[in-house]
Amino acid sequence: MSGQYNQWTAMWAICRATLRAIFKSPQAIFFSLFFPIVLIMVFGALTGGGGKAYDVAFDAKSDTTNNIYYILRSINAFDVHRGSEAELMDQLKKGRITALIDIRKLPANTAGTQYDIHLKTTSASQKDLPAVQALLKSFLDEMTANTVTNKIATVSVEEIKGRPYHMIDFYLPGMLGFSLIGSAVFGVAFVFFTLRETLVLKRMFATPVRKTFIVLGESLARVAFQLSTSIILILFGTFFYHFTLAHGFVTFLELLVLSFLGVTVFMGFGFIISSVAKNQNVIPIYANLFMFPQYFLSGTFFPKGLLPESMQAIINYLPLTALNDAMRKVSFEGMHLLGVGKEITILIVWCLLAYSILIRIFRWE
Repeated sequence: MSGQYNQWTAMWAICRATLRAIFKSPQAIFFSLFFPIVLIMVFGALTGGGGKAYDVAFDAKSDTTNNIYYILRSINAFDVHRGSEAELMDQLKKGRITALIDIRKLPANTAGTQYDIHLKTTSASQKDLPAVQALLKSFLDEMTANTVTNKIATVSVEEIKGRPYHMIDFYLPGMLGFSLIGSAVFGVAFVFFTLRETLVLKRMFATPVRKTFIVLGESLARVAFQLSTSIILILFGTFFYHFTLAHGFVTFLELLVLSFLGVTVFMGFGFIISSVAKNQNVIPIYANLFMFPQYFLSGTFFPKGLLPESMQAIINYLPLTALNDAMRKVSFEGMHLLGVGKEITILIVWCLLAYSILIRIFRWE
């Protein structure tokens, strides 16, 4: 008669088998290890400093012969812009810089206070103004603590007329890019992989229809869908949250052109992923290797200027960065497509790269 079945032995056997399966699953390793590491790196870079968080400039009339001027210039959090008075004022009105700093020497009888740090700002630059004021106040408190005077300088603010800025003007273009890259890459990759695995794609290739037109048919459907979602998102943000369309309907059309270019680029990488994936489990890994870093590095959820300067040279040439920057410049700053030629060129280069790789993979006729 055989001995009694040991339930504990069976349990450990199941545990070992499951553990081996988990470690053999690249998807489990990727989402459990890679994602947290990327998040730690990104948010570690944010909290570790090094980035130029606030864009400012010094007014041409500012007193530059005092220590306050030199100390303000040395603050790591300030990215000091240079240019003519007209150029700096244009950047101020477009919200590219938070304030023009004018250091004014006060009369000798002003209660011991020597200078006034006058901030000239606009309604387009309000998002970072409180942080800049808090930074200056902290700087002045530290200087005052080391002197016998009550206050070395005061901070005053002058707001001039400009385009009202809402937080939706930053977030909606980022959400458009987020939607376009996610839907295009995942949608194309999964659909074409399924068509390939079920041999539907092979049957389609066996028909007189050329491979080019098969892919074009799928692409046009995807583009039509994505443009319709872009239209809905833009209109939703405009009517419910006062998203800025600087030139009205013209800006709306220009955003759709940028959306078309963006989804075309991202679809190319979706086709590549579907072509090189060996099974359905690795598609999310390949897709997120392309998308996930861009979500956090391309100015989707927070300004990319907060990241260390050493990363900026790479970040600015990512496709999602180019799309986000172009959309924000067109929608809020009022630029036209010719004004965002650098960003469009970056997107076109990525587009050519993606489809040239795809041609080599598919061995087109």
